[in-house]
Amino acid sequence: MSRFSALLDACALVPIAQADTLLRLAEIGLYRPLWSDRILAETSRALEKIHPEVAASGTLDRRISAMKDTFNDACVVGWETLKLSLNLSDPGDNHVVAAALLGRADVIVTNNLKDFPNRELGRFNLSAQRPDEFLLNQLDLAPDRVMRALAQQAADMQDPREQ
Repeated sequence: MSRFSALLDACALVPIAQADTLLRLAEIGLYRPLWSDRILAETSRALEKIHPEVAASGTLDRRISAMKDTFNDACVVGWETLKLSLNLSDPGDNHVVAAALLGRADVIVTNNLKDFPNRELGRFNLSAQRPDEFLLNQLDLAPDRVMRALAQQAADMQDPREQ
């Protein structure tokens, strides 16, 4: 398992295909994913808002449970006790940085770079990357493994009636 760790912000986990790709690459050991219960709760709330019919079916709960089961060491606990003096544009995102620091993340993967300025994160030897940038970095580091994972993801998404 890779020692490189990435804290996945809720906004990176909401788009289903993007989250699937991120988690597949973690599953094959390219990096160690991290999140907190608060991040997973934010993810669930966002998905419920976007897909209320899916939320009612219990699929979202199963998705979060599967993530927790598959990556049972990914959830950072105790971040609430970490008092940080941060200058983030959204102070509500302090919990993301606290979880990243406590989990010893190397990077925060987020779609909201404006909320996580690298000049501020750099004080903690931490940076933020968009999911696409993070995934391209993984492709550069392990092209064969990433391509196999993507091919499997594409195959898994095919409608069995079309095969």
